Amino acid sequence: MNIQPTNSTEAKAPFRGLGVINCFLACSDTAESLKTIEQIKQSSLVQTIYLLVKKETNIQIDGCQTLKIDSLQSWETICKIAGKADTPYTLIYTKDTTLDLGQYALERFFSIAEDTHAGLVYSDYWEIKNDVRSIHPVIDYQEGSLRDDFNFGSVLFYNADCLKKAVAQTTVNYQFAGLYNLRLKVSQQAELVHINEFLYAEVETDTRKSGEKQFDYVDPKNRAVQVEMETACTDHLKKIGGYLAPQFKKIEFNESNFPVEASVIIPIRNRVKTVEDAIKSVLMQKTSFEFNLIIIDNFSTDGTSELIQKYASLDNRVIHIIPNRNDLGIGGCWNVGLNNSACGKFAVQLDSDDVYQDENTLQTIVDAFYEQNCAMVIGSYTMTNFEMETIPPGLIDHKEWTPENGRNNALRINGLGAPRAFYTPVLREIKVPNTSYGEDYALGLRISREYQIGRIFTSLYLCRRWDENSDASLDVVKMNVNNLYKDKIRTIELKARKNSISY
Repeated sequence: MNIQPTNSTEAKAPFRGLGVINCFLACSDTAESLKTIEQIKQSSLVQTIYLLVKKETNIQIDGCQTLKIDSLQSWETICKIAGKADTPYTLIYTKDTTLDLGQYALERFFSIAEDTHAGLVYSDYWEIKNDVRSIHPVIDYQEGSLRDDFNFGSVLFYNADCLKKAVAQTTVNYQFAGLYNLRLKVSQQAELVHINEFLYAEVETDTRKSGEKQFDYVDPKNRAVQVEMETACTDHLKKIGGYLAPQFKKIEFNESNFPVEASVIIPIRNRVKTVEDAIKSVLMQKTSFEFNLIIIDNFSTDGTSELIQKYASLDNRVIHIIPNRNDLGIGGCWNVGLNNSACGKFAVQLDSDDVYQDENTLQTIVDAFYEQNCAMVIGSYTMTNFEMETIPPGLIDHKEWTPENGRNNALRINGLGAPRAFYTPVLREIKVPNTSYGEDYALGLRISREYQIGRIFTSLYLCRRWDENSDASLDVVKMNVNNLYKDKIRTIELKARKNSISY
């Protein structure tokens, strides 16, 4: 469905500036919006202020025009905005709380937009959370910044021509992916420019810790949203030449020089509170093949090493390795395990905090390799507290993955799921990035470029959330570092896919 920009005959608002910027403000509270409007009116660059008001409400503010919308995220709303974009630039403020503009903030947005010919300009900002004001830097946009939760802040400064072209090029009536699709379509025309200056302050109402937010996109109640986001991203990939058709290399699994069929690999450092449970859950596995457990102990100092050694002395399936170098992250430890002579044909992941669901997990994973002819298998898991009691959102199954489009959609989402397992010869060739964040995601992208990734949608292990999880509560600087790295991984992969061949 192609929704054309609206041609409303509403009268022009009383407030008019020099006619350079039209401002569109999400509005649900008159008092909050009035504070924002008074600041915006101080700039002579602004021509008209539009209030984006839900259809069921009746808000009118002198000096502003009202646009009735269903949702800020819908394509219908974007089209209404485009229909009023009769100035060179369009500012969209996505929050309905007070926007506190910095000194000459609008002038700065305008100046940078003019100098760079950007399609979208965004900036760092001040965040007000629980009445505390703190800086919130954001990161540079790059070609691989395809995740739909990329943080631009709440002030989006669009080139109006780019915005209107995006509307003209869209044929899908998105209910949830309107703003996301707009950003992708604009990025096909012009650069998205980040101003490394704190140009405004916004109120943050989501006060959850980072570890509580990161699974929102796999919550079943958000499934319809994810389907639309995938549609928009897939269309974008096709437009820029980054889409891969569902054609994959075949694997024969005929390598025979392995001591066992499967090895569970656990990189670890200072997890004396949890590693014993992890070890026990591996040793209880019932399989039709031989397996072992390779633990790469990255110089633990809290008693972890002694505990591992106790099990290694009692069961020859437990192989305790201390690396011969001290510069290894989780990925580097994986490389040590993979290249050890004891490693099996399939290398299976288990984090030291977690435990396998039951005694059949390892057999289920290995069977999936042969049944689905894949170089990597990703399972599902259940979120629990430290006592292994289920906590929301419960099962994390990543059902957004499909055999036909999974490897394309993987460029949009921030993770592919767990536990992960690999056909060892493929992983030895690719090698694991020596990092402690995103290494598994990098492998998933790289492997899926050539091979099918198998999926198991039943729970295979219990993922324990507790205060010592590495991602339980990250500050904005650390989150930015992590997000920038994954965006870079996506950028590199996207460039490679543009030049790849079909298998």
